[in-house]
Amino acid sequence: MVAIGLSAGAVARIRFAVSCLWEVVASLRVLRDPGDHAVHLPWARRVRPRLAEVGLDGGLLWQLVPAPPGYLADFLTPPAASLDPDLATELSALRDTSAETVRAHLDLYPGTPGPAVAALQDDPESGLRRLTEEIEAYWRIALAPDWARIRALLDAEVTARARLLADRGAAALLNDLHQQVRWEDDTLLIAQRHCLAPDVQEGPGLVLVPSVFVWPSVLSISAGETPQLAYPARGIGAVWELPAAAPDALASLVGRGRARMLAELAAPLSTTELARRTGMSAGGVSQHLTVLRAAGLVVTRRRGRLLLSTRTEVAEALLAASR
Repeated sequence: MVAIGLSAGAVARIRFAVSCLWEVVASLRVLRDPGDHAVHLPWARRVRPRLAEVGLDGGLLWQLVPAPPGYLADFLTPPAASLDPDLATELSALRDTSAETVRAHLDLYPGTPGPAVAALQDDPESGLRRLTEEIEAYWRIALAPDWARIRALLDAEVTARARLLADRGAAALLNDLHQQVRWEDDTLLIAQRHCLAPDVQEGPGLVLVPSVFVWPSVLSISAGETPQLAYPARGIGAVWELPAAAPDALASLVGRGRARMLAELAAPLSTTELARRTGMSAGGVSQHLTVLRAAGLVVTRRRGRLLLSTRTEVAEALLAASR
């Protein structure tokens, strides 16, 4: 059990961030032990053969990310900076990790390191360049094709948590994150084996990082002066579900993308949720919604802070006639 004391100032500075590198390392943990992450099996079965084809299922990155609950080096996930993640920026921060930090973290791994890890330990500068190249290749194969739907789910999670923070305060927010996380007596308790996080008195505060792939557990680190807690975003149970089928006749009339959206809009949905369900970008969904509203097929209404869209009776008739 990890206990992190949070001062009043530190609680006031709790923030959210979305991180490409957190999804890289967490998704690799899924691939190392897919049986413990059943919800991600459709993704793992699709991705694992592609990684094997290019030899990424045994390289430096693979060796640095063990199956749960093995120790995961903190330097792999430098503090996430914002809600607008950028892989290139995060890789630049990773390459800037000091040799002393790399070696200190690698010393915490059990057993004798493999050749790739030993080379990183001997020459961190060259090893970090190799590592970032592997991460870029891994990203292109494993995560880039699904990043739009992953990002949409993470954005929706941050929005929901921000509302909870505004409505009920920091204590309610922290106690609602995960069953392994508990806030009591000004202390954040995390049921996590490999973390020796210091109390957070001043400085940047605690960073909460929602993740698709960290499920069903949490990951907590104290890299540098910025403690981070990665926790599962809500709604991941449906992240790999196939989108609702759009009738071919309707797709021929309005386009396949818009037909897929109409098939999903049986109930009011936000742009973010619609993007998650269809795998489109939020910008693409907004453009399609504009066209569908102009055609009288969709109506959008405000509910609190959210704009929710649903299909009209005209759209219902088109769907019924084309099935």
